[in-house]
Amino acid sequence: MTSASEPRGRLAILHPPGRLAPKTNPFGKDVANAQLWQALAQHGGWARIDMLGLAPFDDTGLADELFAGAPRRTEIGAGLLVHSNAPVEAGMLLRGQPELSDLAWRRRRLASDRAYSLVGLIHTLAPPMMRQFIASTQVAPMHPWDALICTSPAVRGNLEAMFAGWGEHLAERTGGRAPPRPALPVIPLGVDAGRFAALADRPEVRARRRAELGLADGDVLVLWVGRLSYYEKAFPQPMFKAVQAAAAETGVRVAFGLAGWFPGDGDRAHYEQAARAHAPDVDVRYLDGNDAGLLGELWAAGDIFLSLVDNIQETFGITPLEAMAAGLPVVASDWDGYRSTVRDGVEGFLAPTLMGPTAGGLGAHLIERHTLEQASYQAYVGAVAQHTAVHVGRAAAAIAALIRDPDLRRRMGQAGRARVAQAFDWPVVARQYHDLADELAAVRAAAADPVARPPGDPVRGDPFRDFAGFATAGLTLDTRLTAAPGATEAAVLGARDVALDVGFPAFRAPPETCAQALAVIAARGGASVREVLAAFPAPHRRAVELGLAWLAKYGFVDWLT
Repeated sequence: MTSASEPRGRLAILHPPGRLAPKTNPFGKDVANAQLWQALAQHGGWARIDMLGLAPFDDTGLADELFAGAPRRTEIGAGLLVHSNAPVEAGMLLRGQPELSDLAWRRRRLASDRAYSLVGLIHTLAPPMMRQFIASTQVAPMHPWDALICTSPAVRGNLEAMFAGWGEHLAERTGGRAPPRPALPVIPLGVDAGRFAALADRPEVRARRRAELGLADGDVLVLWVGRLSYYEKAFPQPMFKAVQAAAAETGVRVAFGLAGWFPGDGDRAHYEQAARAHAPDVDVRYLDGNDAGLLGELWAAGDIFLSLVDNIQETFGITPLEAMAAGLPVVASDWDGYRSTVRDGVEGFLAPTLMGPTAGGLGAHLIERHTLEQASYQAYVGAVAQHTAVHVGRAAAAIAALIRDPDLRRRMGQAGRARVAQAFDWPVVARQYHDLADELAAVRAAAADPVARPPGDPVRGDPFRDFAGFATAGLTLDTRLTAAPGATEAAVLGARDVALDVGFPAFRAPPETCAQALAVIAARGGASVREVLAAFPAPHRRAVELGLAWLAKYGFVDWLT
C-alpha cells in the first residue's frame, strides 16, 4: 500500500463540470465524486493532481476546496482536457463516470493506446443508457490496463455477467472471439470517519436537538438520510410499517426522522399519505437534508439508522457508512452494496429482500417500454422497485431489538465505527487508487503495442472527412486559394460586426489572423493551403486551417482557380 508520507507520481482527473458538488439537492454521485477528489488530494499519496474540465475549469479556490484545511502535500493543477498533456505525463486519467469509449478513441488519435490508463467509476448500473456506455468499452480501443471501478462485489458480479453475455453476442456476430474488456477492480466509496464521529459525539447537541424534536430520554429516534424519492431510492412504506410494528411491540415512543429532500413537487404528499396509513402511531418528521448544520445535529440526536432501499438505481449506499461512522446501529435491506458494508448481526441487521419474477420476461417488458420511450426512466425503476419486497417483519424485529436494548445499540455502533476506520475511511480508500494506478501501469508496461486499426472512431469520426462526399470537394493541403476580387484585410475584419459571420469561433483563428492569411495569399498571387500554413507558427496552424475554410465560406478567397 502506498505510504501517505511519501507523495509520488501524478494523477489526472477528468471532472467535466469544472466545479465540485452542488450545494443543494445533490445527487449521490456528485457528492461521492467531490468527496473522492478531496480524499485523493489529501490522502492519495500523489505529488501532483491535475483537475481537467471540458469547459474552462473554475480553479478559484479549487485547492482550498480540495484540501479543506488539511495539510497541502499534493500540488494541484487545473486546465482544459483539450489543451493538456497531463494524462500522458501522469499515466492515468480518472473519471467519476464510466463513459470512457470516446476517451479511448481520443487517446488513440492523439497519443497511443498504451499512452496511459483510462479509469472510470461506476455509481449506478440501472439506466439502460449507462449500461450501453459500459458495454461500449468492449468495442472501443480499451485494454486490460484500463479499468471500471466497481464500488461493491455486487456491482462487479453484475458487470461480469453483462460482459459475458455481451462478449458472447459479439463473438457470435463476428465469427471470432470476444474482445478484451477493462479490468473490474472493487474499491468502495469512503467517508470521513473522524468528522462523523465528531458530529455525533456532542452530548449537549444531542440533548438540545432531541428537546427541540420533543423527545424524552427514553424515546427513540430512527433516522433516514438521503433523497426522498420513492421511484429512484426507496419506497418508504416498508420503513413506515417496520417502525410502526417495532413501536407497537416495545411500547416505546418512536420518532422517525427523514432527513432529505423531495425531487418532485407532489412527492411529499405521497409520503405523508403513506405515513398516515402505515405508521399512524409514529411521530414522522420531514427534515431538511440540505441543512448541513441540522444534519450534523441529527447524527448526534439519533439512536438507530434505517435504510430499506429497494431500487436498482442504488449500487453502494453511502449513508449507512456515515451512520456507522457516527456510531449508530444500522437496519438496512440486504441489497447490493449494503451487504458489503453492513455485516448482519455485527454493525446492524440486514432485512432479506425478494426481487420480482426472474422468469417469464415481465422485466424485459418493463425495460422495453423505457427504451422505446413509452415510459420514463423513473417509471421504469419505480415499477421494478414496486415489485421488489423488503421483509418488513425482519426489519421490525431488528428495530425492536435495538429499541429494547441500548447496550446492543452501543455495541453495534462501536463495531460500525471500527469497521469504517478499518475499511472505509477515506485515507484507506484513497490509497487503493494509487495502488490501482501502479497495477495498471505494470500491465501497460508489460504489454505489446496493439495494432491500432482503424486510427479513429469510424462511427463518431471527423465530420469534415466522414461527410466529404456531401460536398463537391474538400479542403486539402494542396488546395490552391486565391484572393477574391475586392477582398481586403479590412473587409475580413469588418466581419466582426455581423454576429452570424463570426459564429462558432471556438477552434478557428480570430478575424485578425484570418486577415493575415488573406494577405499571404494575395501577396503571392495565390497559394496552396500548405504554403499558407507554413507562414504561421506550428501551434497556430490548425486554427488557421479552419480559418481558411471560413474565408472561403464568406467569399474572401476562391478555391476554383
